[in-house]
Amino acid sequence: MGSAITPGISACPACDAAPAAKALAEKDGGLEDAKLALSLPTIHCAGCISAVERRLAEVPGVREARVNLTLKRATVEAEPEVTAAQLIEALEDTGYEAHELDAATLSATQTDRAGRELLMRLAVAGFASMNVMLLSVSVWAGAADATRDLFHWISAAIALPTIAFSGQPFFRSAWSALKARRLNMDVPIVLAIVLAVVTSLWETMLSGKHAYFDAALALTFFLLAGRYLDHRTRAIARSAAEELAALEVPRALVVADGETREVPAAELRIGDVILVRPGGRMPVDGEIIDGRSELDRSLLTGESLPVFAEEGQSVSAGEVNLTGPLQIRATAVGEDTSLHRMADLVAIAESGRSRYTSLADTAAKLYAPGVHILSALSFLGWLLYSGDMRTALNIAAAVLIITCPCALGLAVPAVTTAASGKLFRKGMLIKHATALERLAEVDTVVFDKTGTLTAGTPELTNLPEIASEDAALALALAQGSSHPLSRAIQEAAQAAGIAPAEIEGLREVPGFGTEAQLEGVTVQLGRAGWVGAEAGAGTSAWLKKGDAAPVAFRFSDRLRDGAEEAVQALKASGKQVILMSGDTTSAVAEMADRLGIEDYLAEALPGDKAARITDMRDAGRKVLMVGDGLNDTAALTAAHVSISPASALDAARVASDIVLLGADLSPIADAAETAASAVKRIKENFRIATVYNIVAVPLAVAGLATPLIAALAMSSSSITVSLNALRLKG
Repeated sequence: MGSAITPGISACPACDAAPAAKALAEKDGGLEDAKLALSLPTIHCAGCISAVERRLAEVPGVREARVNLTLKRATVEAEPEVTAAQLIEALEDTGYEAHELDAATLSATQTDRAGRELLMRLAVAGFASMNVMLLSVSVWAGAADATRDLFHWISAAIALPTIAFSGQPFFRSAWSALKARRLNMDVPIVLAIVLAVVTSLWETMLSGKHAYFDAALALTFFLLAGRYLDHRTRAIARSAAEELAALEVPRALVVADGETREVPAAELRIGDVILVRPGGRMPVDGEIIDGRSELDRSLLTGESLPVFAEEGQSVSAGEVNLTGPLQIRATAVGEDTSLHRMADLVAIAESGRSRYTSLADTAAKLYAPGVHILSALSFLGWLLYSGDMRTALNIAAAVLIITCPCALGLAVPAVTTAASGKLFRKGMLIKHATALERLAEVDTVVFDKTGTLTAGTPELTNLPEIASEDAALALALAQGSSHPLSRAIQEAAQAAGIAPAEIEGLREVPGFGTEAQLEGVTVQLGRAGWVGAEAGAGTSAWLKKGDAAPVAFRFSDRLRDGAEEAVQALKASGKQVILMSGDTTSAVAEMADRLGIEDYLAEALPGDKAARITDMRDAGRKVLMVGDGLNDTAALTAAHVSISPASALDAARVASDIVLLGADLSPIADAAETAASAVKRIKENFRIATVYNIVAVPLAVAGLATPLIAALAMSSSSITVSLNALRLKG
């Protein structure tokens, strides 16, 4: 067994934090300041932010350090001589795990400009709408002649600049659709607003009785409200492929002519000899030419335990060296590494997700042309009937205003916002706008094993069967290593109140285990082959005392809270549950049997998982993927909808549609039920909007839709839809 490292990852995505630090371009002595990015997987609250920023600021040469809790990342401005290694060491002394990220690969995190822009336009539209509505009330109450004309001109002075400013999101979207020779929901919206303003100006200039400035502003306000609610349900658009690429090691130690020097990873070439120290991540694919150690592949392959590594063995970029220094000869660098190929898989899968058409878009395809045809027919009919262009244009505008999809614009975002809030209280964060719609369609659920169904940490299972003196001796030897099995022994022994034996000369043998002296006798704790034991099925560490027979310490992967409940609830709801893992066949079969999962796939590579999910999708299956590691990222993106735990690697969380905030998996089944209810409410809202149109459209076509009737109809339909959405909170 070896030392150190399986990262303990925790998270609190519900907490919020300031965005990453802005880039500065200060110069010092002609040299540009270093801009360093650190991944901080173990931070979870505002206290962590303060502690990390304070500790980084204490490092000599650091000018500014800012932490983003959402991204679990620190951005540091420092003098050129400050290195990431110094910052990492400083944080580890404080108890925080840190890893360097390639700042050049990561795009700068931007503030939510789109959200702020929508909110600002919504506020302006709302303020203007209230003022124009006050003027309209006076007109409806009987103001006539010069007074009515004055109120209409004042309304125009308020409405025109407001609509020009607040309506820009709809204008841009409609123009983009028309340039592409297609219709979307924003085309009838823009047409209704523009026609309402034009006819209102015309009527005002001719001292007409009716003007629709208030209706145009109300349309803009309600539709912006729907657009903002929709925006709030979306995650920050970060690419999972970009996050994967940033995990590639930015620098490496190259051994040449008996000297070791640090070079940027971009300068590495095939054939270079690279030194990877304990705790370091492999920068390239290669072959070990010197050294023995153990490798943590859990995030790449899903293998729950470290694997032995020695001369002649192949290694892959992204694997973590645990116990002993290794020299590797590079066989693939840059874009040819396995980690980069995994990023390519994710990028391909991400592009495929755009095939999903949301319920709102489906409705728009039917609704937009219908509205335009109805308005055009009304115009032509009244023009032929009355011969009056002014009357025909007014009625066409009234038809567009009445039928403008306020209710449809609120139908989806109102429901998804209510459902997202309900699930958040249950510990689930909805990231993607259409995630609930897709989750409601799921008929197959695929679980990863290590880190998803299990906690990813071993648990000692046979301590009660072991003699107390052997347990005390194993505890003493385990304290000399931070290998996952050693830590499991320490936790179990300390929980049982066992004190460590008195030993001397404790040392760790990289790749094998620990050994020491007990009253002149050599004692060892480690791999079966090292201590002369016969390895059996399952995971074990062996204690050897002198010539005595080795004693086995057996382990199993600890189940995550709620795993059994989630699997059983999903099966009870009629969904097929599949276990897919990169772990060994025996470990996967044992877990499948333990949870009652009939269908499982073991020793699956990242491409295997993504390919199988793609095959199921092509066969018409709607797959929910639940996973947490790099090896799951492509599968998470390829699935119809995906969930990752908060403890997952950043890249997996970015690729997923929903994040499980707590450690308990049981809310997954509740989420599927809530999603089904949400889609039911969305369809109800569409029906409400349809009934509203059936009642209101004849009034508009008949020329009876005054501005007052239009305002009441639009408001009532929008409020009804919103109230129906709120039923989800119950």
